[in-house]
Formats: sequence, structure tokens, C-alpha cells
Amino acid sequence: MKAKEDVSADIVFEIELVKQVEVNIDYILDIVEKNHADNCRDGEIRGDIEKAIGSSTQLWSKKALIMAFIDGVNDSVDIRGDWESFVEERREKDLEDLISKFRLQPEGARDFARNSLRDGYVRTTGTDIDRIMPKMSRFGGGRAEQKEKIVAALKEYFDTYYGT
Repeated sequence: MKAKEDVSADIVFEIELVKQVEVNIDYILDIVEKNHADNCRDGEIRGDIEKAIGSSTQLWSKKALIMAFIDGVNDSVDIRGDWESFVEERREKDLEDLISKFRLQPEGARDFARNSLRDGYVRTTGTDIDRIMPKMSRFGGGRAEQKEKIVAALKEYFDTYYGT
């Protein structure tokens, strides 16, 4: 009869190894650089990238952005430069969409978004949000609900682009 082998030390080692591999955008871009010759279309590679994104809470909100970039990868040799250009273009487009959708004050909204990304959080206290909102009656008219929607949209925008 064969004795059972204790594998607990191996499991602890592997868990520690997983903890050491920090999954961030650079890690994802490394995978893309290694596999961009076949445009990352291989299902296994895409699966690996999706697993890596899923393993990092920091990347969950950026998944759509990352996958859209991967879908557009071509024969470029400058993946990181392309990523930066892609993110800048999308960040501007998404901000313009927010301004249009909620009829925000354009310059104030751009300043607010830039400051939020610089400071690392969306400031929801004070009058910053009120200054970028469209002119509405403070009494009735759904101002509070509209402000909540704007704050939620700005937080989603922030989560997508912070750290990219």
C-alpha cells in the first residue's frame, strides 16, 4: 500500500508564487507583445489575458478597454506606444460622450476629470459637481437624481482610466 504524500508545502509555495506575480497593465501588455504576431486572436491567449484581468481587482473596470485594444492590435512593433495612444483617444472620446449625455459644462468637466485622475479619486463633496452640471432648478426637477447619475458616470469613467 502506497503512503499518502503531504503536498501542503507545495500548495503554500505555489500560492506565494502567484502572489508575487502582480497582474497590472504592464503584465497584460507583455503578453500582448509576446503574442501580437498572430494579433492575439488565439483563443488560448485571449483566455489567458481574460484570466489575468479577472485575477486583478484593479483591472476589472478596465477589461472592456483592454479587450478593445487587443482586438485592434495590428503588426505594430510599439505595443506600449499604441496602448498609450489608444487610451488617450478613448479617454477623450468617453469624456466627450459624458459631457454630451449629461449636458455638462465642457471646460469644467474636463478640469474635473483631469484633476480626479491626477488626485486618484473622484471628489463628490463640495461644489465641484454642481459647477459642471447643466443649469437646473435646485427645487424639484430631479436635480438630486441627475447629480447621482453624473457622479456614478464620473466614477465609472475614473475607474476605467485611472492608472492607465
